[in-house]
Amino acid sequence: MKLWVDADAAPRDVKDVCLRAAERLKLDTVLVANQRLQVPVGYAHVTSVRVEGGPDVADRYIVDNSAPGDVAVTADIPLAALLVPKGVVVIDPRGEEYTAESIGERLSIRDFMDGLRGAGVETGGHAAYGSREKQAFANALDRTLTRALRRR
Repeated sequence: MKLWVDADAAPRDVKDVCLRAAERLKLDTVLVANQRLQVPVGYAHVTSVRVEGGPDVADRYIVDNSAPGDVAVTADIPLAALLVPKGVVVIDPRGEEYTAESIGERLSIRDFMDGLRGAGVETGGHAAYGSREKQAFANALDRTLTRALRRR
């Protein structure tokens, strides 16, 4: 089992929580981005992969290299829509798990909102990422990893 982090847009706090979980659980963790990522010294179970620039290159890498039973962290709903049917457990940086039951609806809403933005409609966005969101993510990651490790 591996923990995959779509690191291009993940908040620093999310990456920090993932790094600490990787070491605590001795869990292979892969940060994937299209830019150079420096893994801090002392994280023996964490690696980073730099992919070529371009749309969805990091997403394709995660899809191609993940396996059923892995866990992924991403806010990218189209990526989650590819991983969930593959048997990868996916959570977003705010702690929400994408499931087979919810991913279709989430993808439809995302596409609808994208269409509105394309038409010039101001749709707003998420509130700022703060300590409450970080704690919700840390709790969700802990629950998700505990559940996934039990299934092994």
